[in-house]
Amino acid sequence: MQLAASPKVKHSAPTKHSPRSGKQQAERDNNHAASDVDVLIAGGGMVGASLAAALAPLALKIAVVEAVRFGSRGQPSYDDRITAVSWGSRRIFEGIGLWPQIAPEAAAIRHIHVSDRGHAGMMRLHAAEMGVEALGYVVPNRVIGLALSEFLLRQKHIVLLAPAKLESVQMQAEGVCTTLECGGMNSIKTRLLVAADGANSKIREQLGIDAHVWDYGQSAVICNVSVERPQAHTAFERFTGNGPLALLPMGEDRYALIWTVVNARVAEILAMADTEFLDAAAAGFNGRLGRFVKAGKRTTYPLSLVHAHTQSRGRAVLVGNAAHSLHPIAGQGFNLSLRDIAALADVLADITAVGGDLGDERQLAAYVRTRRRDQMSTTLFTDMLTRVFTNPLASIGWARNLGLLGLDFFPAARHRLARHNMGIAGRLPRLARGLGIKSEADCLAEQPAMSASFSASRMGCGLP
Repeated sequence: MQLAASPKVKHSAPTKHSPRSGKQQAERDNNHAASDVDVLIAGGGMVGASLAAALAPLALKIAVVEAVRFGSRGQPSYDDRITAVSWGSRRIFEGIGLWPQIAPEAAAIRHIHVSDRGHAGMMRLHAAEMGVEALGYVVPNRVIGLALSEFLLRQKHIVLLAPAKLESVQMQAEGVCTTLECGGMNSIKTRLLVAADGANSKIREQLGIDAHVWDYGQSAVICNVSVERPQAHTAFERFTGNGPLALLPMGEDRYALIWTVVNARVAEILAMADTEFLDAAAAGFNGRLGRFVKAGKRTTYPLSLVHAHTQSRGRAVLVGNAAHSLHPIAGQGFNLSLRDIAALADVLADITAVGGDLGDERQLAAYVRTRRRDQMSTTLFTDMLTRVFTNPLASIGWARNLGLLGLDFFPAARHRLARHNMGIAGRLPRLARGLGIKSEADCLAEQPAMSASFSASRMGCGLP
């Protein structure tokens, strides 16, 4: 990263755009790059796109850079990849205004059953005892992606640059200068750069931010399966000598299976015939769901813990897997990232309300501090589960058995754990309470005397 003095940035009120269709937006974005924006989000996956959607009421000039074209509908498939969305994440999507588009294909999780094979200990959790409709939901990734892309394509002040790649970053006093490959080389200057480009973040590397990477020596084998005796709205987590298995309900007799195995076994499991694979997976649940009768395509990816040493530097902030990537054992990765963007959206809304600088290093550092407790507790919990429930020592087995029994018999402890995993513990930002962030109009109505300075402090995008 190169640091240099910056020429004076020209400020102007936001450029006004006429309404356009999603197709027109996609065509325009594919052939045009922004010059100056308020926020540039590098990475338009579910986390980066969710942040852009969350910021939409502020009418900031936002550019989202993504390697894959937006708006690809995809078709429903038996092999749909899924995401476990917590109750708290549902409320965030409600606050953004996306949940009505997601809900029709969201399978509710109303019961969770956790057990350790070969031991009596188990823990059961029910939505009714937590006073909610569902503990979480299982949602196809294509549904979340489509809801986000259609929402963003309707926003006049959000530019989607895809397919595109951010090539270089240069931090300056009053902005961040970036070079973009998007049908040619283009330059964009932004007041705030958000890196949402994954666990192997190139932006994090260019910013000179180191990350701790712990390789678990494990991989997740993922596929969708159909079972003989489905249990409605029930998710299962089963710890076995062959690795943890999770079943997430997708509706009717179909479940998403996530099987964590040591890397040495991956080739063996992928090479199994479907009947052999289904029998091995069913055996892990001791016949609780009967026979496993159908398997979809198996995919696999290596598991590691990634934690950035710092999540902000200068006018840049890291979110999603660029900031932290977790083991999927508790299904917390995406939900933790959504809580991060809900908090970041609040911070940026507050800055906007007073006509402040979105790239204020002190404000970004304060945001990172407010998220530290949730991030650390979630990371430590996930890491502890991974180590304890994959440890073959008999003494550890008895200890985890007692732990599960304790949680099942002591509701207060179980409810405290559940509230954290549901994303509803502690002080919550507006989106996590199901409320939208304050719009630009709201902010100006509250502080009319500041309206002139507010408009003057905005960077124009310079788009036609």
